Amino acid sequence: MRPAALIVTSGLFAMLTASVVLAQAAMPVALQSATARSAAIPEHRGQGDVPLSTDRTWLSPLSDRAPWWAPVLSGVVPGAGQFAMGQQRSVGYLVAEGYLIIQQVRARRDANRDRDAYRALAFDVARQWFGGERPRGSWDYYESMEKYLESGTYDRIPGGALDPETDESTYNGARWLLARETYWLNPAVAPALGSPEYQRALAFYQSRAVRPAYQWSWRDAQLERDVYAQTIASANRSGQRAVNYVGLIGANHLVSLIDAYVSVRVRRFGGAGVVGLSLESVHTVVESVGDPRDGRRQVRTAFRLVPSVR
Repeated sequence: MRPAALIVTSGLFAMLTASVVLAQAAMPVALQSATARSAAIPEHRGQGDVPLSTDRTWLSPLSDRAPWWAPVLSGVVPGAGQFAMGQQRSVGYLVAEGYLIIQQVRARRDANRDRDAYRALAFDVARQWFGGERPRGSWDYYESMEKYLESGTYDRIPGGALDPETDESTYNGARWLLARETYWLNPAVAPALGSPEYQRALAFYQSRAVRPAYQWSWRDAQLERDVYAQTIASANRSGQRAVNYVGLIGANHLVSLIDAYVSVRVRRFGGAGVVGLSLESVHTVVESVGDPRDGRRQVRTAFRLVPSVR
């Protein structure tokens, strides 16, 4: 139920083509980059050997079309560096980025929708008996409502000193038991009320017990409690999917950066490598892990190294 934070640069959305993304909505995300190799481009001539085109840009050396800043550009906007070098696979990176961003937004939207649903169910069913303002609680408060049938009372005997809940089947009763087990020599034998042991246990209870404004009870509402638990589980799955897609978006940026770096190295210096080996290609695949409904993915990257030619 923890909300997943996401910061998406607004400039990314300007680079996406919505129609292409929608057409590819069901496609798996698979990115492959390989070293670019120069190829001679024949000149097309018509009758009388008259050139059909006067364009000579293809005659420029490959190194002229490998700017040093291309990897940086690809790291910011996947595919942008490849586009600057005239590589058609730039479209693949952009489509993948758009697909992942749309899926992340959808997952976050679903998580927010389910969160609002279980909060409303708790407010209208489990907390309706206690009236008052009924303020909104934190995420762990709603998880506690899933685990315990009732919150229990905060003070069993109003007025005077605080008397903690003793029913250990309730949330507050379980907190008081934990406080006694933590600070008392024997949880079943209370020390003197003014003793440090009792006061420390009481302070522990006060810091963790549910106050009257947050009391709840699912008694005689088992069906609604089951729906509540299912809605929380759905919110958790959607939230996890949103986090997973953030990771995949980052992986897309990284793979595009590496691909652009390899291309620049090959075009400018004839290869990229280390310790006598040259990096020939980078192959990255994003694949499902476990139950597809959980939205878990893993990124598998393979680097192909070959001996350097001297």
